[in-house]
Amino acid sequence: MSKKDGKAPATRLEDLRAGIEIQGKIIRTNLHGAFIDVGIGVEGFVHISMLKRSPINRVEDVLEVGQEVKLWVHRVDKKQKRLELSMIRPVTMKWNDLSPGMMLKGRVVRLEQFGAFVDVGTVRPGLVHVSEMSNDYVEDPSQLVQIGDEVRVTVIEVDSKKRQIRLSMKPDEAEFIEETMPEEDIPTAMEVALRQALEDSEDSEPKGKPKAKRAPSDRDDQEDILQRTLEHRMRTSSDDSS
Repeated sequence: MSKKDGKAPATRLEDLRAGIEIQGKIIRTNLHGAFIDVGIGVEGFVHISMLKRSPINRVEDVLEVGQEVKLWVHRVDKKQKRLELSMIRPVTMKWNDLSPGMMLKGRVVRLEQFGAFVDVGTVRPGLVHVSEMSNDYVEDPSQLVQIGDEVRVTVIEVDSKKRQIRLSMKPDEAEFIEETMPEEDIPTAMEVALRQALEDSEDSEPKGKPKAKRAPSDRDDQEDILQRTLEHRMRTSSDDSS
């Protein structure tokens, strides 16, 4: 049986020590627990109290013969050749190690209508309330996760007195989606030249004199060209944005 870290599997009892994660297969069960084959020639034993954090009435409610399970070494007695195992993840983090904003990886261990409990390596699993599972409305936690799923969570609050941990599965609030702002149209060289020509033409007209009616001139043609050019650019921008 291989370890999680990918190293060579243990082949002797002496290779094992408390806290190591291993894989095993259920050989048989009784009222007190289950016997496990971990591939070292010595059967391991998981007491019923070490199957889950919550109370269990019968071993058969959790395990069945032939089932592959993930375990942790609880105690090794080399003299007596005894191997005690646990299906409860060992405590790897203390209450003082946790702080709001900390990002962790955990495993979903229980689902309720109001949220999901996630084991992050502390004495008790933390709670991800349904309101903290997604930015969208979640009616049932099972819509997003299932028991056994590995999830990434952020610590919201730690209450060591009540022994409660509030977690969130929402994306990091610091990661904002940048809104695409409409870019201001930059006039072409031709449009700039036409506008400048029109302004120069207006400045060169005599002031104080009434403007006489005149026939269409080159200036009218320029204005018409400019107007059609601008209208064309507006249509093109509208088509590109759709």
